[in-house]
Amino acid sequence: MKPQTAVYRPVDLARPHGLSAQAVRNYEAAGAIPPATRTASGYRSYTDDHAGALTAYVALVRGYGSQPAGEIMKSVLRDDLPSALAVVDAAHVLLHRDRETLDQVAAAAVVLASESTSSASGPDPSVSVGVLARRLGVTPATLRKWERAGILAPARSRTARVYSPEDVRDAELAHLLRRGGYLLHHIAAVIKQVHAAGGAGPLAASIEQWRERITARGRAMLTGSARLADYLSYRELTRDDAAASATDSPGQHPAG
Repeated sequence: MKPQTAVYRPVDLARPHGLSAQAVRNYEAAGAIPPATRTASGYRSYTDDHAGALTAYVALVRGYGSQPAGEIMKSVLRDDLPSALAVVDAAHVLLHRDRETLDQVAAAAVVLASESTSSASGPDPSVSVGVLARRLGVTPATLRKWERAGILAPARSRTARVYSPEDVRDAELAHLLRRGGYLLHHIAAVIKQVHAAGGAGPLAASIEQWRERITARGRAMLTGSARLADYLSYRELTRDDAAASATDSPGQHPAG
């Protein structure tokens, strides 16, 4: 991105991104792009610096979300690149974790679907906490801990917890994810996804759509990172040019 001396109005910056002029002013007020200069009559005046910042910010929003994108740009504009890159790194870690979760859920869906097929002759009876604990190879205390984390919600008789076939399915999925190293609050979110899909069968059918969303997010993050890199290169180039101009300007050299 070669430095230029072009001057833009808010609408000029907004139009290529399908934004309104007010949106550009809002982004400026939020600190996502540098402050504008003002003309003698008080109108905002933007430069290629603002255009590059807006391009980076819009791409970052699409990939990382508005809050992380704002944090990244604010850090860049105050020359705090390590903080900006820390936000980028954290987002990629989360994306990787989501991809791993999807793989685990896909594997679990296959297992649960096969178990549903094998038990098609009739539903399994409800079981006690002791029976379920022995089936999974865990302690009853572990199952109660999963219940407190929102993973399981067994019914209760007057004397004990009673786990339905759906509870057993949830426990088996939780056990699989726990062996994969997932934290309890993360497993609870996966179980919620199973319930929202209506069970293991519908969940398996929706996994490909889930995978497509993760892939699209990953590509958008790559684009956002590329636009951010372009803007960082522009800032470095303009900074170097400004330093060279200051060195070459009259009055900067000792008298001969």
